[in-house]
Amino acid sequence: MEVVSRIKKDYIMSLLQQGKRIDGRAFDQFRSVSVEKGIIQTANGSALVKMGATQVLVGVKIGKGEPFPDQPEEGILVVNAELLPLASPTFEPGPPDEDAIELARVVDRGIRESKCLELEKMAIVPGEEVWTVFIDIYVLDHDGNLIDASALAAIAALADTKPPADEAWKLQGFPLRKYPVAVTFAKIGDQLLLDPNLEEEQVMDARLTMAFTEDGALCAMQKGGKGYFTREEVERAFQIAKQKSAELRRLLGVG
Repeated sequence: MEVVSRIKKDYIMSLLQQGKRIDGRAFDQFRSVSVEKGIIQTANGSALVKMGATQVLVGVKIGKGEPFPDQPEEGILVVNAELLPLASPTFEPGPPDEDAIELARVVDRGIRESKCLELEKMAIVPGEEVWTVFIDIYVLDHDGNLIDASALAAIAALADTKPPADEAWKLQGFPLRKYPVAVTFAKIGDQLLLDPNLEEEQVMDARLTMAFTEDGALCAMQKGGKGYFTREEVERAFQIAKQKSAELRRLLGVG
């Protein structure tokens, strides 16, 4: 298996040295991306995102609960990710593994740090009862870059969310703003590749994700893999990601 991986990496790197990617895209080009909202009728909000052959479905449910003791006047955000076995032969049934936990945390961080969901407006009885927003991520097909697809699907599902039919819901619409979008690069050798597919992820040295709000502000970053990024590489990735985040956000029909 290690020999096969080495051969694949050598092949991909030889292509990169010729200015080519394994699927023919430019280094700073996303695969085809589509967003479809309102997929799950029983959810308060939902969305399906296709990014190349990667498919992610997200459902949003809103319920009542007790606030956290240290945040008695704020609603609660809970993000979960499930890597369905049908999506990839490497996914196994059972409790969330470290990959699912990391995926949920990165999506959560982009939403939380951007303050796009105004949790302070979601108290029913401060200190006693608040609204809880559950975001459930289901990976249906895995062909790389689950982070960007999941983050985009989560925001699309939030944008699709309708308040529950409950008299306690006193808000004027869902308290959503800023619409953060994640953009991920894989580093292979000395090249940065936007929106890595699965074959590129399997041989990458490192991964870097940046999340931007609609005003172009960087709200979250996540580095993965054993490799490193130089300062110049991070700066270059920042400039590309800021531009590309606007392209993804247009697919939401907001901002």
